[in-house]
Amino acid sequence: MVEVKTKKSEWKLQVIEELVGKFNHLDITSLIKHGEDLLKEKPWLKDKDWVNQLILEALAYLDENEPDWTYVASSLYLEQLYFDASERRGYDINEKYGSFYQLIQTLTSMGIYNSNLLESYTEIEITELGNRIDPNKDSLFTYIGLRTLADRYIAKGYQKQVYELPQERFMIIAMTLMKNETKDKRMELVKEAYWALSNLYMTVATPTLSNAGKSYGQLSSCFIDTVDDSLQGIFDSNTDIANLSKNGGGIGVYLGKIRSRGSAIKGFTGASSGVLPWMKQLNNTAVSVDQLGQRKGAICVYLDIWHKDIFAFLDAKLNNGDERHRTHDLFTGICLPDLFMEKLELRENWFLFDPHEVRSVMGYSLEDYFDETKGNGSFREKYFECVNHPDLTKDEVPTIDIMKRILKSQLETGGPFMFYRDEVNRQNPNSHLGMVYSSNLCTEITQNQSPTYVTEQLTVDGKIVINKQPGDFVVCNLSSIHLGNAVTDEVLERLIPVQVRMLDNVIDLNTIPVLQAQITNQKYRAVGLGTFGWHHLLALKKIKWESDEAVRFADELYEKIAFLTIESSMKLAEEKGACDAFKGSDWQSGRYFEQKGYTSEESALPWNRLKQDVKNSGIRNSYLMAVAPNSSTSLIAGSTASIDPIFQKFYSEEKKDYKIPVTAPDLNSDTTWYYKSAYFIDQHWSIKQNAARQKHIDQGISFNMYVPNTVQARELLNLHIDAWKSGLKTTYYLRSTSSDLIDCESCSS
Repeated sequence: MVEVKTKKSEWKLQVIEELVGKFNHLDITSLIKHGEDLLKEKPWLKDKDWVNQLILEALAYLDENEPDWTYVASSLYLEQLYFDASERRGYDINEKYGSFYQLIQTLTSMGIYNSNLLESYTEIEITELGNRIDPNKDSLFTYIGLRTLADRYIAKGYQKQVYELPQERFMIIAMTLMKNETKDKRMELVKEAYWALSNLYMTVATPTLSNAGKSYGQLSSCFIDTVDDSLQGIFDSNTDIANLSKNGGGIGVYLGKIRSRGSAIKGFTGASSGVLPWMKQLNNTAVSVDQLGQRKGAICVYLDIWHKDIFAFLDAKLNNGDERHRTHDLFTGICLPDLFMEKLELRENWFLFDPHEVRSVMGYSLEDYFDETKGNGSFREKYFECVNHPDLTKDEVPTIDIMKRILKSQLETGGPFMFYRDEVNRQNPNSHLGMVYSSNLCTEITQNQSPTYVTEQLTVDGKIVINKQPGDFVVCNLSSIHLGNAVTDEVLERLIPVQVRMLDNVIDLNTIPVLQAQITNQKYRAVGLGTFGWHHLLALKKIKWESDEAVRFADELYEKIAFLTIESSMKLAEEKGACDAFKGSDWQSGRYFEQKGYTSEESALPWNRLKQDVKNSGIRNSYLMAVAPNSSTSLIAGSTASIDPIFQKFYSEEKKDYKIPVTAPDLNSDTTWYYKSAYFIDQHWSIKQNAARQKHIDQGISFNMYVPNTVQARELLNLHIDAWKSGLKTTYYLRSTSSDLIDCESCSS
């Protein structure tokens, strides 16, 4: 009997997948014939009526014009998961979910779960939490969402056998992130976190979703390293990046301090090969050090627009040219000061320098400065000092020539990403402790950076001791609000406090294999609370994308999210203490609130009160908000990615081993008019929206721009100038209809 049930269950999945792929090419007669043919091929399936009923039920829903088909498909796939788990764990399939305590015992004994779950919680507590698991919440998943969660995130045996079910994954995450809370309130906090996750009001970042409670991997999403201009520094960084890559996490690497091609080494001119050879090494690291065989590492390298190697850097991802100078597996980003953009508008020339020579001749590093105000500041002063110094070699090129190379690469590869360094540093609430040189893989993280230096190597009692001066090695921990659910259900006030607490707990729970990253993580306690489902929410609210109403809504909504996030971190500081970086910060002085124009007189929110509360109590997290791409987890939650418009109302999501049609969320006769394709939207409206949103976010936003492959260079240039003038900190991909683009998996929070 079990054998037949297993075959039936597998066959159900086979039928539904074939129907999903073939429905639009079949009519009712051929569908029934298709089922009968399958019966002939599988004589053990005697229940012909059951088979026809299944096909007819699927037929009623499997139509892109009837989006509820996806929930029918999901329910059939759930039957497969329930059966597989019950068979593996030995309980009656009618229960759907078996003993939660037994599951934890089993996977702990197998080495899949970390033993600290059983050490931290009693059997009584685990049983109580298991009773709180609600199988009905599984009905919220779309088919593609459930497939993504089941294929990549739920805990399985070493031979990919199903053990853990979706709601158990959510409860394990809640238990893991709340396990160190005080016993008097821990159980309620676990239940609150489960409420947030199981209702799909929020998602955690991919590393947390995948690794929480397990015996391997880490929980943080993003890292940024600053590479020192020394052989030791370069190779140490490569080792650190390899260690992070194997544990999951997207990595940004700032290369702007490395000397350019032809620079001197120990006084010998022309000895340096520049940044390209080190990029090749990082490229090899990204390919060879994968994440438990699931995917290759993901690394983005950044370089300043005034660096002498900028042209070689811009060509590194192109599909033609000398392969010895190509790094196809790296992503690239450009660090742009205001001055370059000003000169670009005027079509003036630009000067390129070797950073090592600047340090040697001028006695300072040009990358260490930024313009403190628009149109004025220390960067342009130092830049013109370098331009006018007679002993400093420099290359003079038209700004438009550099921009043409940027646009060529963007149209061909989607990048480089744009990082507007002056705006980022002007808005940095922790500038008292450092400088932001670049961003991460997905351009939403902007935090203080500095290189790590080896200060001493010596032998002690026959052992080699290496002393390092640790730099700020950026770490960020992400999660995101599902706007389509949380805003419409009016739960932001309840959701954001538990979400910030979960993020803050990741910092203490995580074990990062790079020690300077661990130190930085504790020093700043940086988190990145973000959002997804913006287009979904606009459609539900019946707001057109290209409208002043959408811009106003973005402004008001993200101001509210900012207020609740800052308030939640302040209350955590009251409870657990402020972060080390708080003293001397713009949070403490109140400058952050003044710079944003947050006053109670101009807003419905009590900003003046919150400003005083933060000054008195501190803030738990020195960086708080960042909007990541969310491509994978927005699929799981059944919504639209990040703050992006949809590609199409209907499209096929292609994964490694399957292809599934996806319908815009909540698509119906009312919402369809508000789902305009990204490629038909005037991108200047998207920039306006994002400028309104960026005003309230202390870090950055993964902001894509969408253009047809017939776009003119002048139109592209105008988009970039508009983005810069509008105060955006970064832009992510330039997505054209001819580009094959890949999102960061780890930042898909």
